[in-house]
Amino acid sequence: MKYFLSLFIFVYFFFFSAQAEEYSVQVGDEISILLPGEATLNDAFQINRQGQLTLPEVGMIEAAGLSEKELKKKVETLLNTVIRDLSYLQVFVSKRQLLVSVQGYVLEPGEFTLQENATIQMALYAAGGLRPGAQLDKFQLRRNKQTSTFDYKNFLDTGDDTSLPRLRSLDALFVPASPMTGNVEQNFDPSKLADSGDAAENKKAIKVFGEVIRPGSFSSKEENNLVDLLMRAGGVTRYAAVEQIRIISESEPRIFNLKQYLDSGDPSLLPHIKEGATIFVPKQEEEIKTGSNTVYIMGEVAKPGAYEGKDDATFMDILANAGGPTRFAESRQIRVIKTDGSIIPFDLTLFAEGGMKEPLPQIAAGDAIFVPEKSDLNSKSWLNVPSNRAVRVLGAVLRPSRVEWSDKMSLIDLLAHVGGPTARADTRNIEVVIPKGPTENQTVIFDLDTFIKEGHPDSELPTIVAGSTLRLLTLPNPPTDNKSTWVNLLSENSIYIFGQVGAPGRYKFNDEMHFLDILSAANGPTVNADLHNIRISHLNGAQAKVSKVNLALFFETGDTSILPKIKKGDTLYIPEKDRNWLDKPKEKTVRVLGAIQRPGRYNFDDHMTLLDLLAEAGGPTSHAYVEKITVVNMSCCRDQAKVFNLSSFTRTADFKELPILRAGDTVYIPTKEESTAQKIRQGISDIFQLAGIAALIGIL
Repeated sequence: MKYFLSLFIFVYFFFFSAQAEEYSVQVGDEISILLPGEATLNDAFQINRQGQLTLPEVGMIEAAGLSEKELKKKVETLLNTVIRDLSYLQVFVSKRQLLVSVQGYVLEPGEFTLQENATIQMALYAAGGLRPGAQLDKFQLRRNKQTSTFDYKNFLDTGDDTSLPRLRSLDALFVPASPMTGNVEQNFDPSKLADSGDAAENKKAIKVFGEVIRPGSFSSKEENNLVDLLMRAGGVTRYAAVEQIRIISESEPRIFNLKQYLDSGDPSLLPHIKEGATIFVPKQEEEIKTGSNTVYIMGEVAKPGAYEGKDDATFMDILANAGGPTRFAESRQIRVIKTDGSIIPFDLTLFAEGGMKEPLPQIAAGDAIFVPEKSDLNSKSWLNVPSNRAVRVLGAVLRPSRVEWSDKMSLIDLLAHVGGPTARADTRNIEVVIPKGPTENQTVIFDLDTFIKEGHPDSELPTIVAGSTLRLLTLPNPPTDNKSTWVNLLSENSIYIFGQVGAPGRYKFNDEMHFLDILSAANGPTVNADLHNIRISHLNGAQAKVSKVNLALFFETGDTSILPKIKKGDTLYIPEKDRNWLDKPKEKTVRVLGAIQRPGRYNFDDHMTLLDLLAEAGGPTSHAYVEKITVVNMSCCRDQAKVFNLSSFTRTADFKELPILRAGDTVYIPTKEESTAQKIRQGISDIFQLAGIAALIGIL
């Protein structure tokens, strides 16, 4: 049967090849060889990239570019050396094919065998199609070390295949990526995305998380089956504790044993999942080790856990078995917790340095070794250092914190450890509170600026011990908005500036500054400032003193002796030009006191009367006792006082009753409560009240 089939194929291709045009074999073609009786040759062979045809027993034959007759003659010549009868040998091209490589932004780049008339689109289909983000208008065709570019998008828009190049064997098609595609590529699975995120904002969604492949919020369906929900989440992981699945539905928690359901297949065991429910699949924990020979090691070691040790195992053996302390371990604060509740401290660093005389702690079964974390590496672990071994640093430093103290450290070391003072720190007045006993502390003010400037030795630094507190105050901001920070500036180190300056307020001052420094800090005098009458109140001496400064004269002469000596605690006042009452001595003004609208000092001349003065002061108040206005005259010989009845004067208008008023005098307007009639009425009222109380006592 096999012989007749071979004969039929031979006759068919004999007549077909006689009518076909002469064709040259090319790379990718499939060559069929028929020889009755030779099973290894009766097969199809493909021309490889090198244009060679590989045959059994004879090896490679250079075939590309030969006609079918030439190829047959070449094969017959080689086979003649191993086969005697080649009478029925047939060699012909059974499939004309192209060997094309597709590279770039396609799903499955590689080398493909296509039919002879294959197009660009067929080549892309063989490569799995284009990937999202491919640049369609810049396709490249590389042939014989030459590259041509064509617009594939134009073909997709118009369907005109004449714009596409014809493929040849050994062509390479390159698909570039769009320049809009970033350097990081991420693939999205729409089905998975919909399942895990379609209900993220839906209150009725069912949330599945924990040890599942794809945790997320899943949309609720008509019948919410737990197994279906777990499958939608990709199933459980290998670490899932399927016997302890937690389900919270309508605020009622429940434990579900999935293993029991899978073993029995009983659908009644499946819980009813309602809308808005929460499903949590916990992680299966390892078996807890315990026993009479177990020692526990916790904290900052490489492998914390429970270890079964021998009776002769030492502290160092157990610590080494756990991998030793990590680089975050506070090896000075290791604790051994005994089974009876007692605690043994151990300093591994001191032991390693040879400074510890005590032996290693004895470890027995059931004991626990705790290696804490360094306090300065984690703000949550500051409690690892007890208060009697720590120093507190507060205020204007870069990293305020509690620091474990060592007697080898100094105040400078402590400041460097917390990052140093900030730019706004008051380093001239560092407050140090040093404990001197159980109920006694000592406060020291330290000037860091002077210490550094004058180069003092470390022996002059305050002696800090464990339990001390260090505070750096913050200097105020510009006086326009520093009211809330004044409390951080000591009053005895401040200067107060009022009046006509650019920025009145409270300023830090030291003995190295002078009058012009503090005036410049307040942005200098304003255009309305009276530079002739600047006043300075010196309050830092045994007695208050006020000095007057003519700053205008300093600007005219440059005489620095005019400038006053300013010290901490002084007050500077610059008056306004049109308010020169401070420049008037008391002998040239009249004082108006008492029940008057605007009490104060007023300029007075001989053309004015008492009525003019009262009018300038706004007139008496409604509570004024105008019948007893007192005028105290400052005469040349002796002082005298005169009473004036303003109420009577308004009825008589007798100007002769007006008292004579001179500069230097004082006018006092009493209140009605100070009148004699009012005092009498008050006395009578008091008598009646006392009589009533006496009568009540008699009745009782």
